[in-house]
Amino acid sequence: MSIIERLGKAIDIKDENTMNELLHEDYKFTMHASGNVLKKQDVIGWAMSDDINRDRVRIIYENDEIGIEHAFVTFNDGNVQAVMGVYTFKDGQVIAFETGATNIPKE
Repeated sequence: MSIIERLGKAIDIKDENTMNELLHEDYKFTMHASGNVLKKQDVIGWAMSDDINRDRVRIIYENDEIGIEHAFVTFNDGNVQAVMGVYTFKDGQVIAFETGATNIPKE
C-alpha cells in the first residue's frame, strides 16, 4: 500500500498511531486557499476531530519523492471543497503537503 493510501486510511479510521508514523517530525501542511500552515500535531488533532470527511479520493501520481491526490472534502460546517493535494516525501514519510481548494456551491 502506498504512503498516500496508508495516510488516507489512517485519517478515515482515525488511526493516530499510523498518522504519527507516516508524518515526518518536520511536517508542514500549507493550505494555499487560506494561507494557513499547520504542523504535524495540528493536522493529527484536526484529523481526529471528525471535521474531515473525504470522498471520491483519487491518487493521480505517486513515487518515492512526490504524490498527487484529488478528493472532495466535506467539513462539519457543511462546506464542501474539491481539494488537489501535493505530498512531498522524505525517508518514507510525508514531510510536506500543499493544497489548493475550490469551494463547491451548496445546493
